[in-house]
Amino acid sequence: MDIFVNLTVAGLATGMMYYLLASGLSLVYGLMGVLNFAHGTVFMYGCYAGVFVFNHTGSFAAGLAAALSAGAAVGWIMEKVVISRVYGNHISQILLTTGLMLVLNELIKIPFGSNILPAFQPEALQGSWVIGGSIVIVKYRVFLIVLGLIVAVTMNMVIARTKLGMTVRAGVQNPDMVQALGINIKRVFNLVFVIGSALAALGGALMAPALGAVNPEIGLMYQMTGFMVVVIGGMGSFIGTAFSAALVGLASSYTAYLYPDASTAVIVIVMIIVLLVKPSGLFGKGVE
Repeated sequence: MDIFVNLTVAGLATGMMYYLLASGLSLVYGLMGVLNFAHGTVFMYGCYAGVFVFNHTGSFAAGLAAALSAGAAVGWIMEKVVISRVYGNHISQILLTTGLMLVLNELIKIPFGSNILPAFQPEALQGSWVIGGSIVIVKYRVFLIVLGLIVAVTMNMVIARTKLGMTVRAGVQNPDMVQALGINIKRVFNLVFVIGSALAALGGALMAPALGAVNPEIGLMYQMTGFMVVVIGGMGSFIGTAFSAALVGLASSYTAYLYPDASTAVIVIVMIIVLLVKPSGLFGKGVE
């Protein structure tokens, strides 16, 4: 029972780390239909920005703010220069964002090199609670779980109940109609892409302390997992993405304990099973 509780908490924390990466994808890919293969790179930039500022200032909040700013800036430039020219063209999106990924991965090596950059948890979130003598609850994992749930609920409400969310949904389906109503759809899409990129960078800054170190390849390592989480949860559903991330995290945690070599493969297996049963994902309705 004690092992089960420990694995469950670890799995939920891992799931929320996946969610913080996938939430930006859910917004950009699931809602706008943009295949951004540089999303993991934005996540990596968030890792570096958050870790660098925290290591030099000692302020975790400043590190998170730096990550959000870096992600928003990179996202704004990407959308203005590249993405805005290839909406609706998935082949061009894949080719151009893959090129961006390669370029941005090399650029980060100019100031930081290829070496591992150590990442530390803030002092207030270090350590763990011991319950009953054998159940160990790591504080930082609980922090990730709570924050991930807050982000999931908040973003779902923004997309489902605000003018911005309705405008984006309408703009994806009928951009000419939205433009005719006097709404600058290009500006709205740019804002959504910036938010999605900022969320990815925030996920990077929050995941780095849990991993203990970052390197230029970290974005590539987690990008595909992020895509699978979005597909399992359903396109454009933040609650679905959060549920999917938790499911994937738990499956990985339990599998890693029983069969360590299969902890990555289980994510693919879960995705295949879900898509066979419900092709649109657990909570997805897709974009008509």
